[in-house]
Amino acid sequence: MRILIVDDERPARDKLRRLLEQEPDITAIGEARDGVDALEQLPAFAPDLLLLDIQMPEVNGLDVAASLPVPAPLVVFVTAYDDYAIRAFDANAIDYLLKPYDQQRLRRALDRARARLAQGALAPPSASPCPALPQADSSFSASPLPASPARSLSTRSTPVNPVMPAAAASPDTPPPLPAPMQLLVPERGGMRVVRVQDIQWIETADNYVVLHTANGGPLMRQTLAGLLAKLGPRFVRCHRRAAVQLDWVAGIEALDKGDGELILRGGARVACSRQFRSDVVARLQADAASGGGAPGAPGSSNNSNSPHRHPGSPHDAGP
Repeated sequence: MRILIVDDERPARDKLRRLLEQEPDITAIGEARDGVDALEQLPAFAPDLLLLDIQMPEVNGLDVAASLPVPAPLVVFVTAYDDYAIRAFDANAIDYLLKPYDQQRLRRALDRARARLAQGALAPPSASPCPALPQADSSFSASPLPASPARSLSTRSTPVNPVMPAAAASPDTPPPLPAPMQLLVPERGGMRVVRVQDIQWIETADNYVVLHTANGGPLMRQTLAGLLAKLGPRFVRCHRRAAVQLDWVAGIEALDKGDGELILRGGARVACSRQFRSDVVARLQADAASGGGAPGAPGSSNNSNSPHRHPGSPHDAGP
């Protein structure tokens, strides 16, 4: 088994290495000093397992886990905080190590990884070069539009009942892990950091997804379904090959046969098929009723890269 230790603290990496060296089936141990270093090492080192610290400066372990290419190595989170540890499985980790841990606890985590690898449920990333980057589907090409005066639902849209809030979680049920704040996308000669709030919409392109932002569309080796599961409820699927971030939607226009087209504040039009249209409309209505995006969502600051908020828009409501 090949293991990559990802931790910004050298003593923590040294401890893990000493413990791992006592396991006879571990054939290679690598170290990464931060999330960017870890993602850059993945293609060449091809680990079976990441021992991933959550609390790291600039790029935390959750951002790294959300940025892993597909197929991804197994992940065991390492954390000093109980609340993160309890909720680690929400991020598809197979286990967690709560600091301080000992050889016995580490071995239990490794046994989980051994069992999963033996089942062949997840294969380690290949060390071979990735295939040539595909071209985005031209059917989703953005076309510039005048600025929309406000978010609106087309009067031609079929009325949809607002989404009712989910039942309150049990006091014994911890809240889910926070969605990642940024994604790391490998590019020639380095790593590009893409803020999640800047992603207007996402489309599939062969084995990749395109992250459409105002500054271009970098490609990630991910599945659309897998990425949406990591990004949280601010994103909604609108087509089998596309999804949008709710905060960027200015309106929806009805087309023939129940299909629609989403008009984004950045000027793009994104196809919305009848299969997903009712869910998109319901999510937009619920979003407007609740006053808009969560803290840190687009439009919550004066950053010029955030989508424009018009006076009177539901997103202008106070917290």
